[in-house]
Amino acid sequence: MGETIAKNKKAYFDYFLEEKFEAGLVLQGSEVKGIRAKRVNIKDSFIRFVQGEAFLFNAHIGRLETTHHYYTHEERGSRKLLLHKKQLVSMKKAVDRDGYTIVPLQIYFNDRNLVKIQIAIAKGKQLHDKREDLKQKDMKRDIARAMKDY
Repeated sequence: MGETIAKNKKAYFDYFLEEKFEAGLVLQGSEVKGIRAKRVNIKDSFIRFVQGEAFLFNAHIGRLETTHHYYTHEERGSRKLLLHKKQLVSMKKAVDRDGYTIVPLQIYFNDRNLVKIQIAIAKGKQLHDKREDLKQKDMKRDIARAMKDY
């Protein structure tokens, strides 16, 4: 993986991540410029299937002032994901099962300088699971602090 542009920290907290995939995005030139300028937010975004194809919804990619108004893009528009057929089929099966969803994890540029998005099949956490994660995080922090002082 190359340079990470945007990360969805909320997904790591709210879901158990089962299987991760890398997908391409169908973008316009002004969207790529907005991503290069790091004007991206995928915190509230989600992935849905429309007629057998995966789309990213509610991801915010900001506009640049230098972009001509004729070539600008919709900031919260839907964007098609580029995946292999087998990956699409496995994701569709997982979503059809109870309680599974597909969440975006991060947007980055790969080694060939193409915009990629990492997505995962995920299962929602219950409140007690989230509390357990917070306890584990606090314990790790306390241990690290104690080791530092030692």
